[in-house]
Amino acid sequence: MAGFDLAREVSDKYSLRGMVFTKIREDILNGVYKEHEELKEAKIGKELGVSRTPVREALRQLELEGLVQIIPNRGAFVTGISAKDVQDIYMIRARLEGLCARWACEFITKEQMEAIEENVYLAEFHSGKGHMEQLAELDNQFHHILYEACNSKFLKHQLLDYHEYLLRVRRKALGTQTRATVSIKEHRAIMEAIRAGNANLAERLASEHMTNAYENLVQNGLYDVYKK
Repeated sequence: MAGFDLAREVSDKYSLRGMVFTKIREDILNGVYKEHEELKEAKIGKELGVSRTPVREALRQLELEGLVQIIPNRGAFVTGISAKDVQDIYMIRARLEGLCARWACEFITKEQMEAIEENVYLAEFHSGKGHMEQLAELDNQFHHILYEACNSKFLKHQLLDYHEYLLRVRRKALGTQTRATVSIKEHRAIMEAIRAGNANLAERLASEHMTNAYENLVQNGLYDVYKK
């Protein structure tokens, strides 16, 4: 957490809590904090340059998300995400990503359509060069463009949360050339369906994209990262 510069001048405690919450959640999902590790309010507050109050509030919010367990008279401990959680999230995402693609057919703007077309083009280019880091970033961007294009702040918020939860395992999965190549083909098919305004096809392809991603994890044992 070294070098994390939190805006101390922020006076609104809810905004401050949100910043602390985001930082702690990122650290949990990125493996900075290990499963069952205690999250000490004073230590985190000192590292982030804040009082214990926004840390305590952030930990309570993280408990509601299932990432932290607060045990009375003992403290807060990381629960993280289990292999079962990964499966659940992918199955839920399959439905929500489908809905997102369906709504994108109706609401996507010209600029967003151009952005998603450019994204697929660049992904195909970098795939041919074997640039895996660029592919991982472009994969993130593809989904973020779709989330904006669905024109629903509630659906966007939910999908962004699930996207973040699976970031560790997704990075590992997209690190394989085979899955990355297939994923790009699936992205192109989704993009073309949205461009054609075919909502039924876009919904089905986006849902299948998530199902295929999960099956790839299972077949290759890539979600074992959540079993450690």
